[in-house]
Amino acid sequence: MHFTGRTWRPPYEAHSVIVQATSGCTYRKCRFCNLYQGERFRMSPMEEFEEDLAEIKHYQPYARRIFWTGANPFAMSYENLRLRARTVRDYLIQCQTMAMFASIRDIRDKEVWQLKKLRAAGVNGLSIGTESGDDATLALAGKGYTAQDIVKQCRKLEEAGIEYYFVYMTGLAGRGGGYRNAKNSARLFSWLQPYFISVDSLTLFPGTELYRMEQQGVFTPAGEKERLQELQVFIQNLQIRTHLFANSSSNVYPVTAYLPRDREAVIGELQDVLDTTSEEKMAEYRRNLKTLG
Repeated sequence: MHFTGRTWRPPYEAHSVIVQATSGCTYRKCRFCNLYQGERFRMSPMEEFEEDLAEIKHYQPYARRIFWTGANPFAMSYENLRLRARTVRDYLIQCQTMAMFASIRDIRDKEVWQLKKLRAAGVNGLSIGTESGDDATLALAGKGYTAQDIVKQCRKLEEAGIEYYFVYMTGLAGRGGGYRNAKNSARLFSWLQPYFISVDSLTLFPGTELYRMEQQGVFTPAGEKERLQELQVFIQNLQIRTHLFANSSSNVYPVTAYLPRDREAVIGELQDVLDTTSEEKMAEYRRNLKTLG
């Protein structure tokens, strides 16, 4: 298999077969991220892509879901995406869906009719690193789009029948900004239809812009208890049926929930942690977190 650079997949894609479609990121301007620093964006040549599919066919000929790796393979053109999707079907005739990471920016240049064609070809399941639905937080994070852009582009996915998943990041708004971020993000997410919401918590690593901003005293990270309170507000205000996974290593206390069924139970669980665990103990966990992998 031709894996180069960082290979990353969401927890909910654990049972998907992985193939590299791209490596690196087309953007690399998010102020909290250093995952792809020093790694140029590269599309896997079709020869490599087909060799990997042939290897998958040898070991897992009945694979039903394929996850394409790379920070945002959906950045590829419609023509390239459709060609690769059809090639997957040539090798893996049982494959039903192909999922991948995507950015809101990657959807902008694709028309609804093209998205429908991609859906018909099997592309279904875009993990979108929105991180927030609050304009001030999106600007602080350097995401390069607004809350209205999220709505506009995801409406196109819905019209095309493409399932998508969101990422939300507690602490990203900085100290004192969590309540606003949670309220506005929950409101925007509730207008849309993400089947999954994955929650991470901001961890500042050397080499990121937010880390430098903290060192310069122009960004103050939220405390750990404020982040848990932010997560409570976010969950309380989500008015959709969705699966929520706040169980990555960046979360001091991991929780999962199916909303709205588990809303009150998980909010109570978080409150118990707030009442029984010190700020210092949670901060120590964050300090010792060297990687999110």
